Amino acid sequence: MRDNKFCGGWLISVLLLSLGLIGCPKQSPQQMSYGSTPSAGSGAPRVDETGIGEDERIQERVQQEGKGGPLQDVFFSYDSFELSEEARQALQANADWLQNNAEAKVEIEGHCDERGTSEYNLALGAKRARAAQDYLMTLGVPAERLSVISYGEELPQCTDANESCWQRNRRGHFSVLR
Repeated sequence: MRDNKFCGGWLISVLLLSLGLIGCPKQSPQQMSYGSTPSAGSGAPRVDETGIGEDERIQERVQQEGKGGPLQDVFFSYDSFELSEEARQALQANADWLQNNAEAKVEIEGHCDERGTSEYNLALGAKRARAAQDYLMTLGVPAERLSVISYGEELPQCTDANESCWQRNRRGHFSVLR
C-alpha cells in the first residue's frame, strides 16, 4: 500500500514538471545572438575641442543621414546567404561610411522571410549577417566594430504573403550602436 502512494506522488510530480516545461515561452530573438558583442569602452568618452563627444557626433550624423540611418540594407535571394553584386556595392558604401566614422560600432541583423522553420530561419539569418560581416572585414572594417545577431523571421518589414514582400524581408540590416 505504501508503494502505491509513493508511485502516485512521483507520477504527479513528473506530470506537473512536464506541464511546467511545456508552458515555457519561446526564447526571444534578442537572446540568440551570434558573434562578438560590442564592449563597453575604455574609460571616459572621447571629446573634441568643441566639447562634443564622439558618440554624440556619430548619433547626430546618423540622424542627419535620414530615417533609415546612414547604412544600407543588403538583400538576399531565397534560401541563400550569398552576396549579390548589388549587395557588395551597398556593403562598399557602408564600409566607406564606417571608415569615415572610425568610432562607430555596428550590429548586423540577419532576417528571413516567413517560409521555413523558426530554427532554420534563425540559422540562415545568422549566415546572412556573417556574410555581410565577413565582406566588410575584407574591405578593412575591424571585426571588433561589428557584431551580428539573427532575428530569423521574427521582425518582418512586410507581412503580405507574396514574393515582393518576402524579398524585402530577406535582408541584412545595419544598426549603429555608437
